[in-house]
Amino acid sequence: MAFVVAQEVPTSSCMAVPHGPAGVGKARRRMRTQLSDGGVADSVIDDAVLILSELLSNACKHGRPLGDALAGDGDVRAAWQVDPRGRLLVEVTDGAARPARRRPPRRSRRTAAAG
Repeated sequence: MAFVVAQEVPTSSCMAVPHGPAGVGKARRRMRTQLSDGGVADSVIDDAVLILSELLSNACKHGRPLGDALAGDGDVRAAWQVDPRGRLLVEVTDGAARPARRRPPRRSRRTAAAG
């Protein structure tokens, strides 16, 4: 008789990232590790890490921190989640006065060509 023990690997995460370049590397490493441990393909991880970097950089360059930056609460929020259908959602939230427009996902050329 054999017993198989399954451990659920988190495929979602949310973290506070300092508003500025200092926390971007830490967020990228955490995302890469968690997605890899969750069995996500390396090519998808590479793309996701690049997207996360761009979103965090834009939030730091064009946005404001969440909370009160003068009180030391100068963070933005980074989050990612793999949904039950295997799609990866990456979000970065800053303290901008108005939220960004959420756009519907577009099919990639590779996906569209495959049918």
